[in-house]
Amino acid sequence: MKSVDYVILIIYLVGIFGVGALLSLKNKNADDMFAAGGESPWWTSGLSAFMTMFSAGTFVVWGGIAYEHGFVAVMINICYGIAALLVGYFVAGKWKKLGVRTPAQFIEYRFGSSAVQFYTWSMLVYRVVGSAVALYALSKILVALMPLEEGNFLRDDVTGNLSLMWAIIIFGGMVVVYTMAGGLWAVLMTDVLQFIVLNLAVLFIIPLILMNDKVGGLSGFADKLPDAFFSLTNDKFTWFFMFGWVMIHFFMVGAEWAFAQRFICVPTAKDARKSTYLFGILYIVSPILWLLPPMVYRVIDPTVNKADAYIKACEFVLPSGMLGLMVAAMFSATASMVSSQLNVFAGVLTDELYRRVFNPKASDKVLLNVGRIFTVLIGVVLVMVALLIPKLGGVEKVIISVTSIMVGPLLAPTLWGLFSKRVGVSAIWITAPFSFILGLVAMLLNPNGFLKTLSGTNNFPALEPLYTRIISFNEPLSSFIASNSKAVELVIGVIVPIVILTVMQLIAKGEAPGVKRVEDLIAETEVKNATGVKKASSMPALIVAGCLFMCSLMMYALLGFNGKEDHLLLVIFGTVLLAISITIFAVEYLQYKKYNLITKEEK
Repeated sequence: MKSVDYVILIIYLVGIFGVGALLSLKNKNADDMFAAGGESPWWTSGLSAFMTMFSAGTFVVWGGIAYEHGFVAVMINICYGIAALLVGYFVAGKWKKLGVRTPAQFIEYRFGSSAVQFYTWSMLVYRVVGSAVALYALSKILVALMPLEEGNFLRDDVTGNLSLMWAIIIFGGMVVVYTMAGGLWAVLMTDVLQFIVLNLAVLFIIPLILMNDKVGGLSGFADKLPDAFFSLTNDKFTWFFMFGWVMIHFFMVGAEWAFAQRFICVPTAKDARKSTYLFGILYIVSPILWLLPPMVYRVIDPTVNKADAYIKACEFVLPSGMLGLMVAAMFSATASMVSSQLNVFAGVLTDELYRRVFNPKASDKVLLNVGRIFTVLIGVVLVMVALLIPKLGGVEKVIISVTSIMVGPLLAPTLWGLFSKRVGVSAIWITAPFSFILGLVAMLLNPNGFLKTLSGTNNFPALEPLYTRIISFNEPLSSFIASNSKAVELVIGVIVPIVILTVMQLIAKGEAPGVKRVEDLIAETEVKNATGVKKASSMPALIVAGCLFMCSLMMYALLGFNGKEDHLLLVIFGTVLLAISITIFAVEYLQYKKYNLITKEEK
């Protein structure tokens, strides 16, 4: 990156902290901190959910798969959209109708306090690993772009660039600080802002990279790659994998706490459904757009490290300043995913651990401060795990294996409990441990799994005798798992939990104890809603419009730092940002006038 890119990156990050500081003023209590006071507009919630699934891991993992395998990476991401549409139709509205402040409250009402403790700690471990992977992926991208002079203590002497360790610590610390200050409002706002900037930047990258002489347009791109590059599936990612990926993410989007929080923070159940439909539609239509650059870059340089393909494509075509903005948006994308998890688990620990166990009479101010302390503590653990990711088998293995094995067993009982009146807490105690044990056995017996990576020369070679002994224990089974590792993971993560829950549904007698508590809560919520539903706040739109206006001014300012050949691109990009900003201001003004007119007529 050039000096102007660093300037843009710094301005963008300062703006993010400014938004966090501004929104900290809106956090008067724990409800504001962890549920946005139930005033989030549906489109804000939908875009935030979209970006919660998005992170630098999207560029490193799926961008790498797109570079190596082609169109199959697009199909994998479309699975998220299909899952989200199903959740919008069947699940999203149910969460809002419950009237809970956090998803953990539903777990307590439906399954009891012991289930809350299990979910809190097991999901915290699972999501800390996932967020650490995203933070590691972001740091890998930024390290590749940031050379440092000799003698700088932040420098890695081997690469000459920013040290990976310091990158993880610095950028992880930034996310923790603004999440601690701004709460869920800060998460929502930064999600929306970087959704717009990131996707607009990608739309500009596509024609620029396709028009390059080495590519020769869309037809040249298609002619220079093998036919298999455009296949919807391959031997590694089969149709069975796609079906399992949809099911896994139906569980995730429908019941994972960061997504459930998006359904809770809007004013009505209808808004919850609309937000999830928006999320789903975006994931149906957009993967082809933001995974096309690394696929095209395969034509330009077929030898680059696949993890670096996306950022190399951006670096290849973007003018000075826009690359800095793209990197800033990547940071923000990862920050949105990480901050979502920090916020939701800080909320759960504040409510379920501190308030219930240590201080039942804690005031709103005390709970707010405790929530911020938990945010910092979880953030520290997350950074430490991110530093260990290279020893766990790399980004792709961690994301796919952990997601495949853990999501279904953890979240399927919650979704089942939303619809079924018969299964109780025993569904959790049987489904999750049994599936986890199967998953652990499969991972240990896989000769290409984590244990092999951990016993490598650069990691923990003392584990090699154990690895050899376990693999030789049952070589035919180990060979089968190695040849069908993804299918085995999906059977354990999807089929096994569904079979267990179906059997328990059939043998259960009568109504589970927690059903009455949930029904009473829903009835109480309906009474509250009858007296008036909260109006969605106009603040998100105004903040986004203001930030986009500033970004457009930065694009015009970059004209002085680039040659004439890049001026048209910068002017167009800045003008589009300005047009979106003005449109948002105009729409909000018209809605404000309409609301005032209706209010006067009612009076």
